[in-house]
Amino acid sequence: MTAPRILLTNDDGVRSPGLLAAAEALHALGAVDVFAPLRQQTAMGRAQTGDRNATLQQVELTVAGAPLRAWACDASPAATVGHGLKVMPGYAPALLVSGINYGENLGASITSSGTVGAALEGACRGIPALAVSMETGIESHHAYTEQDWSAAMHFLSLFAGMVLERGLPGDVHVLKIDVPAGATPDTPWRLTRLSPGMYYESRLAEPSLHSRLGEVTVTKGPAPGESPETDVYALSVDRVVSVTPLTLDFTARTAFRDIRSWLAPGGR
Repeated sequence: MTAPRILLTNDDGVRSPGLLAAAEALHALGAVDVFAPLRQQTAMGRAQTGDRNATLQQVELTVAGAPLRAWACDASPAATVGHGLKVMPGYAPALLVSGINYGENLGASITSSGTVGAALEGACRGIPALAVSMETGIESHHAYTEQDWSAAMHFLSLFAGMVLERGLPGDVHVLKIDVPAGATPDTPWRLTRLSPGMYYESRLAEPSLHSRLGEVTVTKGPAPGESPETDVYALSVDRVVSVTPLTLDFTARTAFRDIRSWLAPGGR
């Protein structure tokens, strides 16, 4: 029986220890191919940016003592995934994994996540996808720091195995998995909803028109009144692994009859 092919990407760059940890976790489940950004691309969302002259560059990586098929592109995570799939038209991975990311991706902040953006790029092409992130300090979001990846590797292997065996449920295109710092393989996991709040907040100490982008201070945490059903509450309050099913359909859930009523002259 042919081993399923697994496309592995991230937004921290092809040399990220989190990506190598993911490759190790996936090694027993299938044949892993890496298509990752050449350099750090945190917070790029689903941007389609990059060096217009960039090509896929083969990179020497090793996992479990064996060489890993790996390419890097000087582009955003989503652009790297898209380009990799375009230049290899016969390539049909059974699963796309984006991660393991330095830093949790929660709430409305995920629209700026390169990790989630890369997963959505694969999902748009019909590839079931996982976006896997681990809680780390904000200072590690742009630098490789030493981390214990074992719990994140366990949950990545667990859910990747499920998707390869069963596929994703209807209307689920991406499973977003967030692992709290200090978790172990015995930490419970919970099915969660995406919080509508901003988990990451950036502030200026003394705002003015002359303030620079780099002067912001970033903080994180749940908003007052955060619902216990959300990914933010699960990770930051209850300290469990958050598993959030995402769909490509961003349409509001309000009944169209109510929206038509609102749109009508004099509607409210």
